[in-house]
Amino acid sequence: MWELSFVVPPTTKRWTSSSCSSPSTALAPASLRGPDRLLTGGNLEGDARTALFRLGGEEEEVLVYKVFIKSDIISPFDLAASWRAYQENLQPSTVRGIPDVSISAGIDAGNENCSSASLELDLEHYLVPSPALAGSSVVYAANLTENPRSLGRTGVFSKSDASSSGLHVSSHSCVDSSDHFTSRKDFEVIIPDPSKVFRVSGMVESKSVGTFSPLQKQDGQRGLFVDRGVGSSRLVRSASASPFTTSESETKKAMPAAAGAVAAAAVADQMLGPKEDSSLAIVLVGLPARGKTFTAAKLTRYLRWLGHETKHFNVGKYRRLKHGVNQSADFFRADNPEGMEARNEVAALAMEDMISWMQEGGQVGIFDATNSTRQRRNMLMKMAEGKCKIIFLETLCNDERIIERNIRLKIQQSPDYAEESDFEAGLQDFKSRLANYEKVYEPVEEGSYIKMIDMVSGHGGQIQVNNISGYLPGRIVFFLVNTHLTPRPILLTRHGESRDNVRGRIGGDTVLSGSGEIYAKKLANFVEKRLKSERTASIWTSTLQRTIITASPIFGFPKIQWRALDEINAGVCDGMTYEEIKRNMPEEYESRKKDKLSYRYPRGESYLDVIQRLEPVIIELERQRAPVVVISHQAVLRALYAYFADRPLKEVPHIEVPLHTIIEIQMGVTGVQEKRYKLMD
Repeated sequence: MWELSFVVPPTTKRWTSSSCSSPSTALAPASLRGPDRLLTGGNLEGDARTALFRLGGEEEEVLVYKVFIKSDIISPFDLAASWRAYQENLQPSTVRGIPDVSISAGIDAGNENCSSASLELDLEHYLVPSPALAGSSVVYAANLTENPRSLGRTGVFSKSDASSSGLHVSSHSCVDSSDHFTSRKDFEVIIPDPSKVFRVSGMVESKSVGTFSPLQKQDGQRGLFVDRGVGSSRLVRSASASPFTTSESETKKAMPAAAGAVAAAAVADQMLGPKEDSSLAIVLVGLPARGKTFTAAKLTRYLRWLGHETKHFNVGKYRRLKHGVNQSADFFRADNPEGMEARNEVAALAMEDMISWMQEGGQVGIFDATNSTRQRRNMLMKMAEGKCKIIFLETLCNDERIIERNIRLKIQQSPDYAEESDFEAGLQDFKSRLANYEKVYEPVEEGSYIKMIDMVSGHGGQIQVNNISGYLPGRIVFFLVNTHLTPRPILLTRHGESRDNVRGRIGGDTVLSGSGEIYAKKLANFVEKRLKSERTASIWTSTLQRTIITASPIFGFPKIQWRALDEINAGVCDGMTYEEIKRNMPEEYESRKKDKLSYRYPRGESYLDVIQRLEPVIIELERQRAPVVVISHQAVLRALYAYFADRPLKEVPHIEVPLHTIIEIQMGVTGVQEKRYKLMD
């Protein structure tokens, strides 16, 4: 393969092959012959073709090579300066580091057996260990939820222990999960009477869908219920001249660690006055095997990534810790008073833990259980009165094929059946449990709710909302509309090594180095092998040329450029090395060193800014049902990877995303798994 690089003035309309010189290593004159090509915006139109190299001499020899041609438009002033430098120094002329004309020979990329860009037939040969993370292997999602505070870490109780004495817990007795408890009789549980119908103060029950409900105030005036979202501090009246003052401790708790729209919403809440509720509880509702825990886990991951303090509380985990894992289907019968009391008990305990965490500064709690009766939901609303706002999230699925698949996955993964060696026996027991729930199931019709109806497949479905308002609830609805369970891989990789990478400079928009160009060819080879049966896949790049060039050897897939995928904007530091920043801007250097997450380059961006502009990318990645290859930059890929791996925001600037490595994220019903392929050093 021969590579030709040259620069042209803006007025050039056509490239003629006869204008090329010979390589410096040639012993005899050589000329390049090939079709003339039109130049549009510095790009050669038409397909690349082979060219003839005629070597002079007594016996004229003709060689045929493929030629890869790159062109850059340069102003006449830059060309003149370059020519003067050439005349003065008698050195090969370059413009902004780009040779005017250069031809370099290399091995034909089409010959895979001897090409430096070829890959082994087995891609597993390039696998490297992935960083330790919870989602790197198949793990039952409920096991990754919050540990019960009051139960400590004493392990799973046996059925005999559970039947010998009851657990009694009160709200003031919740202790840190690191503390061990010795006697369950030291606690007392207070469960509100679920038989009393509970209605949120000031709220009129509405059967409308997607509408706002007017409220009847105590003084007879009519108003409109407005929830301005979660994330602002409480405003308290002060005797000073200022009508409102903000408690500093409350501000630190309630203000999300975020930027952009999330921070703006929080500030708006502070400016507009106190909210109806300081915290938000998303209470799952639905029959078993409907994807509740999977949906809760995805929503938790999304809200944490945006900067909201969010935790996932799974009642099933509380039940297993309190009553063991060997409960049969009879335990879940509605006419089993002991079972009903035990299940209400652990639900109340989980709710108390969630409310206690919210009072310590938590913003969004996700309460994961069937909550299949109005009686149970009334109990939860009574417990939350005056402490948090509840939105019910109901998942409904009528596709028997999906339900059967979820049931089988449940038997394979759930700790409830870990000790059941007979798969068919476990399957029948779970179906009996499911039938017990179906007999008493009552769809949500009260309060604020979101209904997801046949949404898990990603092919249509419905989503219904009632009495939903505010920034954060709106973002939750938008996220849920675009999620599904279709398995597909997402490949994340940085661009090939650029010239600025070699020089240690940040930002910029330079072309690839020699190693970077080799990686681009290897990446194309990898994508062809990995996605050979995925014709609906797509390639996403930033608008910077180093990612576009890296993607250029990949054929057969549509390519989409996202400005949101551009590297973090280094502002006035763009093009500098970190040593230059340390020497010339020591205060900025130290500020960045202290807090890389929220540090914003002068006239540039912070990592939090990058996360905010990446939200549309995340939503679109969630919506896609086909594989996607994302070719971007280190800071951007750190933020994207943190979302899929559910890494804390403070870790984002320190996540390792090396050059010339592909991170494969596999999304599906079992959660998120990761593989890493290192194609070259």
